[in-house]
Amino acid sequence: MEIIDLRSDTITHPTPGMRQAIFEAEVGDDVYGEDATVNRLEMMAAASMGKEAALLTTSGTQGNLIAVLTYTNHGDEIIVGDEAHMFWYEVGGAAALGGVTMRTLPNDSCGRLNPDDIDRAIRDKDIHYPETTLLCLENTHNRCGGTVLTTDYTNEVCNLAHRRGLKVHLDGARIFNAAIALGVPACALTENVDSVSLCLSKGLSAPVGSLLCGSKDSIERARKFRKMLGGGMRQAGIIAAAGIVALETMVDRLGEDHANARRLAQGLAGIKGITLAQDNIPTNIVMFKLSPELSAREFMEGLEKAGVKVGLRDGRPFRAVTHCMVSSSDIDEALTRIETVCRRLRRRVQK
Repeated sequence: MEIIDLRSDTITHPTPGMRQAIFEAEVGDDVYGEDATVNRLEMMAAASMGKEAALLTTSGTQGNLIAVLTYTNHGDEIIVGDEAHMFWYEVGGAAALGGVTMRTLPNDSCGRLNPDDIDRAIRDKDIHYPETTLLCLENTHNRCGGTVLTTDYTNEVCNLAHRRGLKVHLDGARIFNAAIALGVPACALTENVDSVSLCLSKGLSAPVGSLLCGSKDSIERARKFRKMLGGGMRQAGIIAAAGIVALETMVDRLGEDHANARRLAQGLAGIKGITLAQDNIPTNIVMFKLSPELSAREFMEGLEKAGVKVGLRDGRPFRAVTHCMVSSSDIDEALTRIETVCRRLRRRVQK
């Protein structure tokens, strides 16, 4: 039985073109700045984000942490959403390694922070207070169901932060999904942020790597922090080669994943015992809930036996993520299997 894996778009495998590029990659010592393939990837990423420079990092988590280290000092305070990936899933690195405190503000259902809340949260200069130095946004927003921040909203909060003397970092792990969903160039969503991290190994299907993009000065500072964190790689062109293919060939097709996510959501909404946990499906993440009388544990066990994998974490709704390794026919098959599992669970409850 074919396994249909909807846990995350991180499970994607490199394409044949990526594997060939890895095999043929021109390499050098990247710590010395001598890997031509890494240099090319960084230039491409910076251009796509409308920034002066970029830095190849091992992961989005590393890129986000490096951004925090770049813009803050020990004892500072940064502002993040209470549903932010940086707050939930990055092992507290900003506090543990950056020495900063995270002040959380509520994310709305679209992943936004209220500008008035941001304004009130920025500390005045006072001997008793930590200094607020960085605002962190997320686009698309993972825990809010792949929601997108618009250009107008991003510009509004960036202008507010900059007026108050803060830098703005954007966790843009899926920034190209946001751009495709909104029908705008990715650089339109990053124009006013000071830095943005983007992931190559999710919907873009590269095997590893993220990029941190920003000004030349900030990336030069970030490069030293990358070295401090053990991210100074040597012949990293074999990683970068796949990233180049990802940027060249995998961005425009993300709309297919979005269409499959909507197809999945529509089908799930028609299954008795399942309700969607979000009002709309803007990108490739679908969140859904079971009726209270159905057991989440038994549901997951039933799906495993049926060859369907979805995510469940922290008592949150179930999460299904579409990607290039799942076709529209796979979605239909997954829905058939999910409906069968739900029907069996309902019968068991009724006995």
